[in-house]
Amino acid sequence: MRTSTMATVALLGTGIMGAAMARNLLKEGHRVSVWNRTRSRAEPLAADGATVAGSPAEAVEGASVIITMFNDGDTTLTALAEAVPALRAGQIWAQMSTAGIAVLDRLAGFAAEHGLTFVDAPVQGTRQPAEQGALVILAAGPVDARPALEPVFGAVGKKTLWLDEDGASGAGTRLKLAAVSYGISMTSIVAESLALTKALGLDPELFGEVVTGGPMDSPYLQAKMKAILAGDFSTSFAVRNAEKDTRLIHEAAESGGIRLDLNDAAGERFRRALEQGHGDEDMAATYHASFSG
Repeated sequence: MRTSTMATVALLGTGIMGAAMARNLLKEGHRVSVWNRTRSRAEPLAADGATVAGSPAEAVEGASVIITMFNDGDTTLTALAEAVPALRAGQIWAQMSTAGIAVLDRLAGFAAEHGLTFVDAPVQGTRQPAEQGALVILAAGPVDARPALEPVFGAVGKKTLWLDEDGASGAGTRLKLAAVSYGISMTSIVAESLALTKALGLDPELFGEVVTGGPMDSPYLQAKMKAILAGDFSTSFAVRNAEKDTRLIHEAAESGGIRLDLNDAAGERFRRALEQGHGDEDMAATYHASFSG
């Protein structure tokens, strides 16, 4: 539920997801300061009403909520370290990137060292849900931080699942890895099925005629199949980010004492697609990995 309560938000990391989240925060009337390592990726947000900061410290100055939306945990920690001069005890840090389990202790430790309230809150969803403010937020953090986060999360997401009262537990990150593993594996399966249809001398669109409307059909299958058939790999979730996530998922599976064969095979496909030059395309470009030597 959206509310009229306004927050002062610092959003660090304005890639595909972060920029869309910033715009939705601004639409809801929040005051938003943004920073990105490549400033040119943050500057367009000025037209939407954001303050484009020259440094992480400048961005977090006076913010009640800090959101980080980077590609990995090390980048996140580097940015927050640069913000130290302007951090103040009591600020809420919503870590919304998919950073993986291994780095959680360092993230939570940094927060504790600087008096920040740490909330582990990765998001489920890609470009379109981010632009629509329809992400699902998988959150773990103290109960007393939630009222301040409700209007912020309500601006960027359609639903927040509170999973634990301690952000350091990483319950949000753990569930995110399980959810993203599904999307990654599904994308790889669709890509392989279409590639096999073509390799066997048939029109790949025939595969769609077989599955559409049946028990194996889904909106997700339709979206990825349509992209591959049209050769439209406009980025919703990039190959390089998907490949990174397969490594995080592998690490998480090892920590839980299990094997995830589909995830690991998907990672190999993404690495081949990267070598072919498809790293910045949508992960549906894993289709091309079937045709490498």
